Amino acid sequence: MCRRLGGGWAGFAVTVLLPLAGPAAAQVQAQVVQAQVAEAPIVQAQVHVRYADPDRFTDAENRFGSGQPLRFTLAELTRIFRDLGTARLRPDERLDIIVLDVDLAGFERPGFATPTGLRVVTDATPPRIRLAYVLHRGGRIVAQGEDTVTDINFLLTSNPRFSTGSLYYERQLLRDWFARRFPEPAGRR
Repeated sequence: MCRRLGGGWAGFAVTVLLPLAGPAAAQVQAQVVQAQVAEAPIVQAQVHVRYADPDRFTDAENRFGSGQPLRFTLAELTRIFRDLGTARLRPDERLDIIVLDVDLAGFERPGFATPTGLRVVTDATPPRIRLAYVLHRGGRIVAQGEDTVTDINFLLTSNPRFSTGSLYYERQLLRDWFARRFPEPAGRR
């Protein structure tokens, strides 16, 4: 069996020596393949998220002592932005987001000392995220702006019963924003 594993003289030597050397060649082959995988650049869109004065956000943490702390909410929002950006942006694009304010869906209900807190969600308390963004492609700015992302019909368009994870309404809100702002998924551009 003769397979070409790499370019240049190293690939030629492995191609020629592989059928001749037996078990030792298998080790060399594994090392060459590992080296090629390590050298192959993994290119994907980059999403950088910053938070402008998160201690002053409208409602991003449980202020009554139970529930998720602010750092957890910000880490989860960062993960949501990065996941959505990876799915919607081209590999050569970079999206810089500055979150200016966060108002989570619902409101906290004081007086309930449960480990996860109690957040009451009604149609009168939609999630709202104010952000500024800049989209770079090839070193040039191709889009920028400031948006207040909200949906007063969020309870009609989402079903958290089948969700896993926290910040379900906010994730759905940002998914819709990404789809409107960056309409073509990365694979179809």
